[in-house]
Amino acid sequence: MSMSTIEERAALVGAVRQFARTEMAPHALDWDAAGHFPRDVLYRAGDLGLGGVYVRDDVGGSALSRADAVLIFEELAAADPAVAAYISIHNMVAWMIDAYGSAAQREQWLPGLTTMAELGGYCLTEPGAGSDAAAIATSAIRSDDGYVLTGVKQFISGGGVASVYVVMARTGEPGARGITAFLVPGDAPGMSFGPPEKKMGWNAQPTTQVILDEVRVPASAVLGGEGNGFRIAMSALNGGRINIAACSLGGARSALEKATRYVHERFTFGEPLAEKQAVVFALADMATDLRAARAMVRDAAGALDDRADDAAMQCAMAKRFATDVGFRVANDALQLHGGYGYLHDYGIEKIVRDLRVHQILEGTNEIMRIIIGRELLGAGK
Repeated sequence: MSMSTIEERAALVGAVRQFARTEMAPHALDWDAAGHFPRDVLYRAGDLGLGGVYVRDDVGGSALSRADAVLIFEELAAADPAVAAYISIHNMVAWMIDAYGSAAQREQWLPGLTTMAELGGYCLTEPGAGSDAAAIATSAIRSDDGYVLTGVKQFISGGGVASVYVVMARTGEPGARGITAFLVPGDAPGMSFGPPEKKMGWNAQPTTQVILDEVRVPASAVLGGEGNGFRIAMSALNGGRINIAACSLGGARSALEKATRYVHERFTFGEPLAEKQAVVFALADMATDLRAARAMVRDAAGALDDRADDAAMQCAMAKRFATDVGFRVANDALQLHGGYGYLHDYGIEKIVRDLRVHQILEGTNEIMRIIIGRELLGAGK
């Protein structure tokens, strides 16, 4: 990396950190308590270039690397993991259209998505198909001039607010090969949304079912060719996994900083908590584990940028490790606060709640182990 690139990256991260600290962090607890989706703040994030972080610049993207992206998402999540995670999902949708879309599709959707004037949703999971994504049942039946989509999608971030949804539906045989990706406008006739889910965390972003009741789309709505949907979905998840891992790093870093400050201020048995070796060791292990996780996430991002053969495995490893470490560090930070950690105003319990779901979404950490194990055993043949 050249000196100018190092300086440019530092300037970029500094600008994102400033945005996160001023526009997001002061409001994060209120947004969480009210279940408020900060649409206006996302629009300002778009002004900063955060709506298409690694989308090409001819349609308004920032054309940055995955290595840049993980630094950006860590900074955003240090202010609010729930909002940062939604921006990550939005970026995954924008990238899918950029990477696999036709010239017309890119021109139709990406200028609005990159500014975040319009938002994206990713519709893979169904009520009966989570970890086994190849088992999706939403159908896309050919009609005279296109397709008719029918089915229900579950746990959709941005449900009801997105302008475009990438919907995975079955056009052919059972299993992965029969799945096709479609670009479906949020206002398509026949499309409706379940009520917002009541969740443990991630309260600052809406999560709903997306219900498709004979939604008609033209043939031009197919993204990346019929039968390629599963491959497209999986390639998008490589980036989604390291971004959500980076969100875990940011949330946990914030929790660790709060705990480090707190142990200086809190006295027990005549001395500050910071003087107690058990506390010192706990903080040392939290910081060390977080640094190890960050190194893995950055390595995986580099592997994705370099199109390394083992990039998918590295992304799975980084996601599994960083989301487990992130949750553990946040939970330990809560413990160091004692009873105050359990109070909303201290901001720690929110981080714990927000980071818990990172061990589940973008592929559960059990699925990450399957991906890693298959790669290892396959390589040993």
